[in-house]
Amino acid sequence: MAVSESPFALLDEAAIAAAELRRDPYEYAFAEHAIPPAYKDEVLADAPRIPDRGSYGLPSLRYGARFGAVIQDLLSPRFRHLMEEKFDIDLSKRPPVILMMGNTTGHYNEGYAHPDSRHKIITVILGFSREWPYERGRLRVLRSADREDYAFEFPPEFGRMLMFRVSDRSWHGFLPQKGPRMSLQLCFSDSERYVRSEYMRHGLSAFAKSIPLVRKIIEWAPK
Repeated sequence: MAVSESPFALLDEAAIAAAELRRDPYEYAFAEHAIPPAYKDEVLADAPRIPDRGSYGLPSLRYGARFGAVIQDLLSPRFRHLMEEKFDIDLSKRPPVILMMGNTTGHYNEGYAHPDSRHKIITVILGFSREWPYERGRLRVLRSADREDYAFEFPPEFGRMLMFRVSDRSWHGFLPQKGPRMSLQLCFSDSERYVRSEYMRHGLSAFAKSIPLVRKIIEWAPK
């Protein structure tokens, strides 16, 4: 890693680097404290307010300086190099896209099992919930499309980070649970075109969810 790169403002580089790369059922790693707990209150005070279910693109969100510092860390070459070393992959031409989830309604269609889009190369999920006291709603690393067939799970609490290589086997999801379930998803993708399309799609979705009737329809629509 280049000495000239600036150190992280908030991410714990040592904790992320030390996260064990597991290979069953696919390549993934988990860091318990990717952001030190001491930063919890100040970062969450500056986090975006997300009123509805679903994912929101980073350009659609408003947030303060301390949350912004986390974003800068995640989008830095230093973090990309951590992922390159972790998964033995070149991500230099893989542009990042960031989405945020803020709430879940507990409806049956939330948390459905999926392996992620073929346009994604590496996915990083970082928890921002102040707490998650529920048994359901924990993100699961799945062995199949069955949400009960899991190898690992973790609550979406502040600072917890899951990293995995996307493939046709990288199934993940969670059991529906209503609650303030805030998490960030950073993906290294295959093209700038995909990044633009994701931000446009989620931007249109955010606008639609600002209309009460449309929001109700979206909440109950099947996946």
